[in-house]
Amino acid sequence: MTDQPELWIFAYGSLMWDPGFAPQETAIARLEGYSRAFSMRSIQYRGTVETPGLVLALERAPGAHCLGLALRVPDDQRQQVLADLRERELITNAYIETPLPVTLADGRVRTALAYVIDPAHWQYCGGMDYDQQARIISTAHGGRGPNADYLYNTVSHLAELGLDDPTLKDLVQRVRRLTGQG
Repeated sequence: MTDQPELWIFAYGSLMWDPGFAPQETAIARLEGYSRAFSMRSIQYRGTVETPGLVLALERAPGAHCLGLALRVPDDQRQQVLADLRERELITNAYIETPLPVTLADGRVRTALAYVIDPAHWQYCGGMDYDQQARIISTAHGGRGPNADYLYNTVSHLAELGLDDPTLKDLVQRVRRLTGQG
């Protein structure tokens, strides 16, 4: 991946609104064969080892797709951005850094690095029902703040991009009810 002329990152969660770098180019992108789900226990950023939160992960899902952002890394920042992203995203090795083809809104196809959940990792918790997810998200808190803020920020940024995710919107309503906000 590092010898390609451009480096793109596929953002589907917090990287959309907090990538940690200023992208040279940003485009809405579609990733085929994967879905976005709250299927990773967060033990640092949105929870703790004692009380894990939940964060989004990309899961292999034949026939599905995930809409997000493709972020082009400035060439002169490539090594630093890669190092920073790896420190952030691979901190517990629950994600696998995977180059995948994404289709940009203008039809271009680019290879982008995506952080895909390892279903064999202990932090993977796929298949949890929405009420259980909402209970965890409504109470968890980690080094980057309340788990609920992560959900709210993600849904807000998807809406700003014109990308509707009814499942996440429903989850917001469930969390708001549990926290007395809705």
